[in-house]
Amino acid sequence: MTTRRKFIKTAGIGAVGAAAGTTLAAPAIAQSKIKWRLQTYAGPALAEHVIKPAVDSFNKIAGDEMEIELYTSDQLVPTGELFRAMQNGTIDAVQSDDDSMASPTEVTVFGGYFPFACRYSLDVPVLFNQYGLNEIWAEEYAKVGVKHISAGSWDPCHFATKDPINSLEDLKGKRIFTFPTAGRFLSQFGVVPVVLPWEDIEVALQTGELDGVAWSGITEDYTVGWADVTNYFLTNNISGAWIGHFFANMDRWNEVPEHLQELLKITFDSSHYYRQYWYWGGEANLRVNGTKMQLTSIPDAEWQQVEDAAVKFWDEIAAESEVKAKVVEIFRKYNADMAKAGRPYRYT
Repeated sequence: MTTRRKFIKTAGIGAVGAAAGTTLAAPAIAQSKIKWRLQTYAGPALAEHVIKPAVDSFNKIAGDEMEIELYTSDQLVPTGELFRAMQNGTIDAVQSDDDSMASPTEVTVFGGYFPFACRYSLDVPVLFNQYGLNEIWAEEYAKVGVKHISAGSWDPCHFATKDPINSLEDLKGKRIFTFPTAGRFLSQFGVVPVVLPWEDIEVALQTGELDGVAWSGITEDYTVGWADVTNYFLTNNISGAWIGHFFANMDRWNEVPEHLQELLKITFDSSHYYRQYWYWGGEANLRVNGTKMQLTSIPDAEWQQVEDAAVKFWDEIAAESEVKAKVVEIFRKYNADMAKAGRPYRYT
């Protein structure tokens, strides 16, 4: 017979054993925090507006699950090597245009400022979200192991120069820092495209290595300090909006849980929205109230030569491949629709 003492003793051992079993069982492994390194094309002053608010917002919401470490232009790798570094996993994500990061895709030539493809900043999200460019970019980048997350618009492309530009003749021989495709297009008007690290531009303007830049609108000229070392701003532009993107290494993207992928998209979209009004308002405000640069203009009739040359340039690009021809056709269709729509979409 089991005595009370034996029962209590046995029960006690069992209880201790059960407790020990609970205590000694392997604890659930806590998921380690995901960390991404993202490099932007922008220098520190510009990054404060074009990317940092979105990264700060993402990190705040993601909390202990994920963190983006932000690096500015050329901080980890030179801008021209951004694509390769992302593709091979040296960095996880990039904010840039296709053109300046030298991505090996059929759509690279359209990144940054493709001449006269866009007249206004709203053209960019409409082209990507309603006219089919998102699907083309996604497919082209998937081929090379990169996730195209989203596209957005930046500022228009104007000349900021040390000497005044009042005619096309004044462009001849000017050493200009600009994007590869923009430089290829502008060279027919005598512009000498110059490639330098972004952080070296201000000094190059001071030393005379550069005569000007065709990289941005007036908001950026003031923000990054170029308005302090140039004297004139040409109101004519070759594009109404820069086309830029967020990209990620495909493997790293696929490792991120779906809810964090969605959060990345939303916060990057908030960056696109912020830039939309920051640039749009800044361009007008600084033309009217800015004190550092004198505005100059090339007469519309003369500038028409540049617009006519852009049409031929589009034909030249379209002849290079089927994908490029498809993108050019979308630009043609979109601009034709806007012209038919009339004011305020296009002034005809």
